Amino acid sequence: MSAATTRSGSPRTPRATRTPDRLCAEAVDLAREAAEEAAAPGVVGAHVDMVAEGDRVVTHYFESKEPGYRGWRWAVTVTRASRAKNVTLDETVLLPGSDALLAPEWVPWSERLRPGDMGPGDLLPTEQDDLRLEPGYTGEDAPPPNSVLSEELEEHLDTEDAEIVTRTPARGTVAAVAEELGMRRARVLSRYGLHVAADRWDEAFGAATPMAQAAPASCESCAFLVPLAGSLKQAFGVCANEFSPADGRVVSLAYGCGGHSEAAIMPKPPRPAPPVFDSTAVDAFPLRPAKDSGSTTEPDDSFEDLGHS
Repeated sequence: MSAATTRSGSPRTPRATRTPDRLCAEAVDLAREAAEEAAAPGVVGAHVDMVAEGDRVVTHYFESKEPGYRGWRWAVTVTRASRAKNVTLDETVLLPGSDALLAPEWVPWSERLRPGDMGPGDLLPTEQDDLRLEPGYTGEDAPPPNSVLSEELEEHLDTEDAEIVTRTPARGTVAAVAEELGMRRARVLSRYGLHVAADRWDEAFGAATPMAQAAPASCESCAFLVPLAGSLKQAFGVCANEFSPADGRVVSLAYGCGGHSEAAIMPKPPRPAPPVFDSTAVDAFPLRPAKDSGSTTEPDDSFEDLGHS
């Protein structure tokens, strides 16, 4: 089905073509002068088209020879008043043609940013209503220590708390504990932010990855897994195996790799016994070879002494 047909299948009736005004159509030189005045010298080419925009309104198109603007055209719109013979200039603009080179569609920086794009010195601002964050505890609502009403307010609050619990914590103790737990922050992760992070980590190092599918066991039983704190420790941890592809990364407990601590335990190589030297025993060495060895013969006593000295 072509683009000129409707949903019912019947061809669409084309719109009637406007008849250009004669005086406006003849004002090619005026339009060229306007284009050459707006453009750099020598970049306005031949007259390529003319379109009637309305009653006594005509747009003349000229070829653009500007380097880097292949397929673009200079569009100069001229018009004249009713019953007037003088043609005046309306506007001049450079427009892309059907085969023009266009820049890609602009995308906001927040959508172009990818993990790993930040470098030293870069700042990544967060929106005030970021769904990943929610207000935290900073202690700003507590009265300052040098306030006139701080002691009275503290005694009043402690009295109210004493009616509820038997042991009343001091306000300074609450602030100290909050700072120890890392809670004295303007904003903290919201539940939505936790879910987004968990989905991202599970996609990179989760049970559905090829490495986990071929692993002999999951990270839940691996000795190299460092558990996280908070609610995320129920499903994630940090890998501490330097030979694992997920070393230093947050991994799902269902993830696994060949570097599992209990996958293949190598036995210790046997160590030979140290040599023993017996320095107390005496080894007997014969002074003459054995008689049956055949290397020497016994001296014959039957030979007489010849008297040689």
